[in-house]
Order: sequence, then structure tokens, then C-alpha cells
Amino acid sequence: QVQLVESGGGLVQTGGSLRLSCAASGRTFSSYNMAWFRQAPGKEREFVARTSWSGGSGDYTDSVKGRFTISRDNAKNTVYLQMNSLKPEDTAVYYCAAKKRLIEPWGSWGQGTQVTVSS
Repeated sequence: QVQLVESGGGLVQTGGSLRLSCAASGRTFSSYNMAWFRQAPGKEREFVARTSWSGGSGDYTDSVKGRFTISRDNAKNTVYLQMNSLKPEDTAVYYCAAKKRLIEPWGSWGQGTQVTVSS
């Protein structure tokens, strides 16, 4: 089990950038798969990006490819989501999530941070 706290959300204009952070508490953070999800009003929670314990290039939903970048710093127990070229469609509450195994559900969730992109 790992505890997650998101931060970095806010209000930005179309085309702007924002970096979200997810700070994790736990002794085995580096062994967790980490991901970002988002949920807009009236919509289901949507997968955004994922990274394994080793990092790598990441895995992204099609709508954010080329604009968003997920990364992690295991020494700081933190995962990031760099969001560039933001669009109004990106407006949502963003959540980070963690799990040990790929086939498991995302069992650890943060409280969420609001991202609003003005048109």
C-alpha cells in the first residue's frame, strides 16, 4: 500500500503548460507501477498515462500523445505529469494511481487536483 498526494493543478489558458506532481509515501515506491487518470464532470474516469517502476517512455491515451509526458523520480518518491499545449478538453480532475502488478486493479488513489483550461 502506498499513500498518494497530488498537487500542481490550476487554471491555464489554451496552449499553456502545467506540471502535476504526485508524492508517494511508502518504503517500496520504486516497485510500483504509476499512472495518471482524469475525470471531467459527467464523464467516467479516463486513463491518461502510465509508467512502470523502471520509467521508460511511458504509455499514453491517444488524445494526449505528443503533448503530455509522464516521468518519475524514485529518489524523491514522486511521479510527474508534464502537460503542454493544453486544450479546453483537458479540463478535469486529475488523479494519480499505483499498483504492484499490471493485472491488478489500480488500488491506491490520490485525492485529485483540478486542472482547468480556459478557451
